[in-house]
Amino acid sequence: MTKRSTALKSIASTIADYREGEIPEPTPQHVDQWISQFSKEMQEPLLVEVDHVLKQTYFEKAWVLDCFNDRVKNEKITGEKPRAFWRSANFLRIQQDGHSQEELLALFGESLKAQLGVEIDICGKEGGPFIYLDDALFSGNRIGNDISTWIKEAAPATAVVNIMVFAVHTLGEWQMMNRIKKEAAAAGKKIDFHLWRAVTFENRKRDRDTSEVLWPATLPVDISLDAYIEQEKKFPFEPRKPGKKLKYEIFSSEEGRQLLESEFLLAGIRIRGLCKNPKKVMRPLGFSKFGLGFGSMIVTFRNCPNNCPLALWWGDATASPSSPLGQWYPLLSRKTYGRDTEFYGDLF
Repeated sequence: MTKRSTALKSIASTIADYREGEIPEPTPQHVDQWISQFSKEMQEPLLVEVDHVLKQTYFEKAWVLDCFNDRVKNEKITGEKPRAFWRSANFLRIQQDGHSQEELLALFGESLKAQLGVEIDICGKEGGPFIYLDDALFSGNRIGNDISTWIKEAAPATAVVNIMVFAVHTLGEWQMMNRIKKEAAAAGKKIDFHLWRAVTFENRKRDRDTSEVLWPATLPVDISLDAYIEQEKKFPFEPRKPGKKLKYEIFSSEEGRQLLESEFLLAGIRIRGLCKNPKKVMRPLGFSKFGLGFGSMIVTFRNCPNNCPLALWWGDATASPSSPLGQWYPLLSRKTYGRDTEFYGDLF
């Protein structure tokens, strides 16, 4: 078996439960169709690196259930009486965009019933803790918007709020926590916030050299990329210094990381070119307000965030090749919700 065929099979296996029941199960042929959009000489090494990274950053359903099982009986969260804690817990259903909270609450309910025999639908008491559940914190905008609205409209005068996600990005954590604390103070409410996570990925500008997102150390030579960077006056590109040790070694090597950053950056520029007037937030390495893009490589079994590189999720596998969405074949076809598509800009 060649290195290419091994990687194709391995990637398909890693993402086997991605949007299970909603889209066809990933196959080596599916992965091959995606990788074939990159330059021929880069395809095999890029496959090998993607294979390595997704093994670290793809959250399959079984892993999520294990994480929930741990939290159900985690004394740092529940104290010594987990059953009493969860019976009194008020699960917030306040997500304004998307359905991740709804879907994850159903999954958490399965774990709660299996571990403690507690039905999530009968949980909740006045004075009990509040639980906000989601998959990951990227920029922190979505969680911040949801909780800010809740603080103003429905939160009691005094409360404890446990925000539970699988992964956190440091900049988003700082921004979101500052925001909701200020919102609570402005509303005259005493709210104690706790943020629980399984893993924290670094992505602050000051710590870009040890960032665990795609943050290019060098830029490939490309006319379209040069033109794109020239337009960015407010947040000019600042490269990271290569070779620094990371807390989480999600990349196989510095060489492998730079290959991923370069190829995904070029593909993202190409994808943006398919839109007549792409929105600024639609950046090559993922939706973001600044830089070349967010650059996260975190994907869950239920969806691929738009903060990931466009090369992973943009496009429509069922669209006509003559349409813009049909001119890029996605590895991880993203499930969008209503206004998500507004940010693409004009496609024609």
